[in-house]
Amino acid sequence: MIDKNVVTRIVDEWLEGKDYFLVDVTVSPDDKIVVEIDHAEGVWIDDCVELSRYIESKLDREEEDYELEVGSAGIGQPFKVLQQYLIHIGKEVEILTKEGKKLEGVLKDANEENFTVTIEKKVKPEGAKRPKLVEEDITFAYDEIKYTKYLISFK
Repeated sequence: MIDKNVVTRIVDEWLEGKDYFLVDVTVSPDDKIVVEIDHAEGVWIDDCVELSRYIESKLDREEEDYELEVGSAGIGQPFKVLQQYLIHIGKEVEILTKEGKKLEGVLKDANEENFTVTIEKKVKPEGAKRPKLVEEDITFAYDEIKYTKYLISFK
């Protein structure tokens, strides 16, 4: 079986000096290699082809046959690495907590430990007839959530 760390090192070599970043590398027991990359402005097919050819030039099919798939992390897919949070700051995201609560809001900040989302909620001020929309910042540790993903909106 092809070693995931070997593939990761090859991808890291290709990424050096580029604005792309590695999201994930998986290698199945039958040697299907899937490489996911991302970029703040999206992933271009030409770059996926270039990375695929680079990986193929570093692996020997005679030694071990494999299937290779290189692509983007996919819009609307859950975030897997901190860089994905960072490039989506200021954009709408959907969060599903481990308790099963789904929230939508604007990603405000992210770091190694946690991330903050600004949500809007209706609050009825005392003595008021109607609730008002108020913004609230909520900070989550990464282990408190099942997923965070970019919220695709066609408004």
